[in-house]
Amino acid sequence: MEHLRESNREAYEAVSEILKCKWTLLILDAITRGVNRPGRLERELPGLTTKVLNERIKKLERFGVLTKLNFPEVPPRVEYQLTDRGKQFLALIQEIRVFAENWK
Repeated sequence: MEHLRESNREAYEAVSEILKCKWTLLILDAITRGVNRPGRLERELPGLTTKVLNERIKKLERFGVLTKLNFPEVPPRVEYQLTDRGKQFLALIQEIRVFAENWK
């Protein structure tokens, strides 16, 4: 990574960080299918713990891939949605899927 400029290196590392966790890709896939509430994400993805979900969500928010929507209701309701960057990232994931399917 010596050849990458500092700003590009940070972006490259962020993308690498997102791609290296299997849960991140599964969470993003679920959100694109309309599963956007924390409890529902846990039910939809067996094996995903609350701790890991919270860690991944916070990281995706920090990287600008997801945004958190808080609804002023009782009880409180939270939903997550993709940002524009998240939608671009999802397009990349789709390309990876197509590549993997043609790998045979």
